[in-house]
Amino acid sequence: MAKIERDSTDTFGTSMARWLGQDLSSIHMFGGKYVLQQPQFGRRLKQLRTERGLTQSALAGDDMSTGYLSRLESGARQPTERAVAHLANQLGISPAEFEESASSPLAQSLTIATGLDSDETAALLAEALKTARGQDPLLRWQALWRVAEWKRRHNEYPAERAYLDELVRLSDEIGLPELRVRALTQLARCMRASGEITPAVEAATVAHRLALDGELSSRDMATALLALVSVEAESGRLSEARRHADELAVLVEGQSDALWAEAMWTAAAVRVFQGELTTAQALLDQALERFDGRENLTLWLRLRTASARLHLQKTPPEPDLALRCVEAVEAALPFAGTPALEQQLMSIRADIAVQEGRVTDAHALLDRLAATDLRMSYRERIRLDILRNQVLLLEGKAEEGLAGLRSLAQRAQQDSNIDLAAEIWRIAAESLAQTREGSSGSEV
Repeated sequence: MAKIERDSTDTFGTSMARWLGQDLSSIHMFGGKYVLQQPQFGRRLKQLRTERGLTQSALAGDDMSTGYLSRLESGARQPTERAVAHLANQLGISPAEFEESASSPLAQSLTIATGLDSDETAALLAEALKTARGQDPLLRWQALWRVAEWKRRHNEYPAERAYLDELVRLSDEIGLPELRVRALTQLARCMRASGEITPAVEAATVAHRLALDGELSSRDMATALLALVSVEAESGRLSEARRHADELAVLVEGQSDALWAEAMWTAAAVRVFQGELTTAQALLDQALERFDGRENLTLWLRLRTASARLHLQKTPPEPDLALRCVEAVEAALPFAGTPALEQQLMSIRADIAVQEGRVTDAHALLDRLAATDLRMSYRERIRLDILRNQVLLLEGKAEEGLAGLRSLAQRAQQDSNIDLAAEIWRIAAESLAQTREGSSGSEV
């Protein structure tokens, strides 16, 4: 028997489709009825094959060419009745099972997750993704995006990274510039949180270029710029960060939504890196004043937390104002708190204790944090290590504390986190000066 190589012509189907204005790539008829459509048929066929662990050659068998099967799976060819019957026989199913069901486990899980925000629904979606290969790429993209977002909210960066890597690959496969930009932008933010500054800069730069080349919406452009400015600043590329921050400010001018608030926060961060702490505080205060926390309570809490940290970075530090911000965030924790946010607040309280010289309180807070499953970014973990070494200095263990700070600064430099390294060297120098002053005073 001759191999099945190509579709037969359906004169009735062709004329009817043209009369309806339909594209033959998305319709096929047998006996005047719509039977199987592409590319849904190809996706379903590939799903059934991969679920059974079959190669294209094994599924095609002796009566079908692998080239034709490949074109069926890609949606480039319409299946003939003979091809459907052969493939159903090879797979051990009825031809009706080629109909792609909207009630697949992935579709069901994604529908259930819509409008809900719980660990249970996110876990259900993550489980469905394990067997979702071969299904609708756009459906998988949405599911991957949601699960990655869930992991990010819980500061589970390695798990988020795994989903984002797959999301970037899928976005390249789909080819839509909007999806590629969004996936790369989130990947850059995840890598930044993990301390991978150099690859984060590369991902954010590509996302920004794609957004420009594709003339995407101002929202996609602004989101890409948010990531780019952040990683440029942390890598020490302050002139580029400032230029892109100004570009971002133009895009969000006149707004007061969550995107605008994040833009103000990012612009404030650049000013901090440039040593303009007063300007940075003014930008953060503006964001907190104009942004309605009811729109996004989580973002409002993060802005307050950032403001608390900024108060502690000033010279001299402002622990009272920092504590006021912490207390405001703690009051809202029952409504939008996460373990990660609680840990950040505990870390800030430990920093306040160090600034005020309360060694016992700082020790207790740091010990509590050490006993938890830390959900912190790379930068936040480094801050904890800085505090531990500052406590050693307060306890009179100058040599050990300074050695620890030098080690942290060198580590940050090796990770290309230039700004963080500079901050640690500054703290080490100031601590050394204070230690020497204390020693001179005691001798007198």
